Amino acid sequence: MRINVQNTLIITFIYTLLILQGHAFDLDETVDDEIRKNYNPNQLINDVGNNNTALTKKIKTAPPSEPLPELPSITKSEKKQKISNNISNNYVAKIYTGGNTKIKKGTSFNVNNINAISDWQVKGTTVKFGLKNQIVNKDFVLPATTTFIGEIIESHRPQITCNGGLVAIKINSMIYKGQTIPISAYVTRANDKKIFFNTIKGERTYLKTLWKKGNWGRVLLDKMLTLTASLGAEGSTFILSPFPLAYGTICLGANAIASPISAFFSKGGSVSIPANSPFRIKLEENVFID
Repeated sequence: MRINVQNTLIITFIYTLLILQGHAFDLDETVDDEIRKNYNPNQLINDVGNNNTALTKKIKTAPPSEPLPELPSITKSEKKQKISNNISNNYVAKIYTGGNTKIKKGTSFNVNNINAISDWQVKGTTVKFGLKNQIVNKDFVLPATTTFIGEIIESHRPQITCNGGLVAIKINSMIYKGQTIPISAYVTRANDKKIFFNTIKGERTYLKTLWKKGNWGRVLLDKMLTLTASLGAEGSTFILSPFPLAYGTICLGANAIASPISAFFSKGGSVSIPANSPFRIKLEENVFID
């Protein structure tokens, strides 16, 4: 009897679950039908579009935010300047700032040229001079290692008007105890010859060329005089003796007229000074050393 009651309860419970499940299926289908009837996809799209339009208007009407500051730009020149500043911080050039010992302007130094000098060298060519010996003065002492640096400020080759070559040198600095000291000096003697206006000139050959050009007429006249004397010594040829003398005189006159013109179109002498030749330089301004 007890077992039957339990079985009855179980059967009743199962039956009740089946009935509830059927009602749940019916409820789901009813809800789906209601959704299908009331669902309008166009309305959903319009709603979303309207929402987007409202959102866009809201964004447009929002107050603008403050612009961000521009990033600093570095130009190429600033980069180079920055690099040069870094280099200058790491390396400091040795610059001469002057000393207490004065070498008066007008002081001369006997030096030798370290490199050869000629009128083939163009303007701007560097030339160097070294002291022959140490200079001991009551006011200063210059060691034998002192070097004077200059440059050619003008030059030209010999010209056809018998004008010689030309070299002008300007001394700009002096290397003294490892320091480069700016100076102003000029050359007064070159290759042991006095020069003027700081200009080394090649030989002007007009007079020498004129003499050479006229030498032909003089030699010919001498020959004609000898021939005239020879003809006059013999009685049979005495009548011919004036002709060689006249011929020699005419040639000498023609040569004397032509030689000045032909000599004018000859070239002058060149400037060519080998290394280690004696020079003298003179200061134009005071120089201060340590």
